[in-house]
Amino acid sequence: MYVSTPSDDQSGSSAADPAPRPSRRVFSAEYKLAIVAEYENAPNGEKGAILRREGLYSSHVIEWTRARDAGVLTGNPTGPSASSKRSKKSAEQVELEKLRRQNEKLKSDLAKTRMALDIMGKAHALLDELSGSAENDEPPTTS
Repeated sequence: MYVSTPSDDQSGSSAADPAPRPSRRVFSAEYKLAIVAEYENAPNGEKGAILRREGLYSSHVIEWTRARDAGVLTGNPTGPSASSKRSKKSAEQVELEKLRRQNEKLKSDLAKTRMALDIMGKAHALLDELSGSAENDEPPTTS
């Protein structure tokens, strides 16, 4: 009995798939800005038509809008030195935002902890008071 191995098959699996692998599209900053502006100015019913016409997803426009608002997406090309300064500043801004979010979370957690301790203190005082009043009250005697 003969079993075919992949090395015996001279055609290979690449012949079974004649379509070439698609390349990743790259969009210029000018194109991104133009699409974002067109998308924002379009009435609600026409926004989907723009995306279909250009073969884009709404996530593209959202990402490009955020980049534009952050100042990363500009229409004029800059040199590599300017982009490295911008990326470093962007990294610092990202770290700063991360630290601010972490600080806000810690402040929130601290406020919750303080509130819980306050409630526990009041509950303890109430239980002490109830315990003291129960000791002072004599149980009814049955005759």
